Amino acid sequence: MNVIESASNEKIKSAAKLSSSSKERKEKREFFLEGLRLCRDAAECGIAIKNFFYTENALEKHKSDVEFISSKAEQTFLISKSAALKMSDTQNPQGLFCVCPFLCEKGEEVVLSGGKFIALENVQDPSNLGAISRTAEALGITALIAENGCDIYNPKAQRAAMGSLLRLPVIRTENLSSLIEKCKENGFKAYATTPSENAKLITECDMSGSVIAVVGNEGNGVSEKIFASCESVTIPMKGRAESLNASVAAAITMWEIMRS
Repeated sequence: MNVIESASNEKIKSAAKLSSSSKERKEKREFFLEGLRLCRDAAECGIAIKNFFYTENALEKHKSDVEFISSKAEQTFLISKSAALKMSDTQNPQGLFCVCPFLCEKGEEVVLSGGKFIALENVQDPSNLGAISRTAEALGITALIAENGCDIYNPKAQRAAMGSLLRLPVIRTENLSSLIEKCKENGFKAYATTPSENAKLITECDMSGSVIAVVGNEGNGVSEKIFASCESVTIPMKGRAESLNASVAAAITMWEIMRS
């Protein structure tokens, strides 16, 4: 166990930059986790932990957890309160932080082998991404598919996911419409959500077998390119609401997919 007092220590500054910069994460292929729940989840899931940082206060409150996470980490550091504040992205940090290498990426073969999938087209809000992944894991979705959009290693996404982004397979694709066409050739049903009243009600769709359903960008929805490859479906709504939040629309869509 090593001790770091200064917030200007290079390891502290490097970890803080991983927390704040997507570019830094991509260049180093490392990501940052904060808090007891996420650090413990990483250790329990067998995710490699390069550096584990904790404060004296965290040790006093969570001694057994600190010892367990430390046992899984390559290097462990006892840090000062000022160093913890330098790294933290929250108002009341718990004083536990991990730096981990990127997760092993899954390829399109995971999708083409069949299952139930939710695809996100350019979903930008990290809180939406995290909430969707949490619901997807809870309902038993096979994997999440993402084209463009938010970085899955964004700290806000990781917090909203509460560990789900560490466990649920996420397949990145640069051409979602092409992947959908391949899925259809493999017997998939493909749906794209829309608030349009002209679309088929999602409650009347056949969701049996392998399914891929697309939820679009928060502001613009699903693109015309994707609609050309999918059957348009809508969630029945009452009142004067014109649309649903992306994470809510995804949750309802996934519920319909999984109950068939």
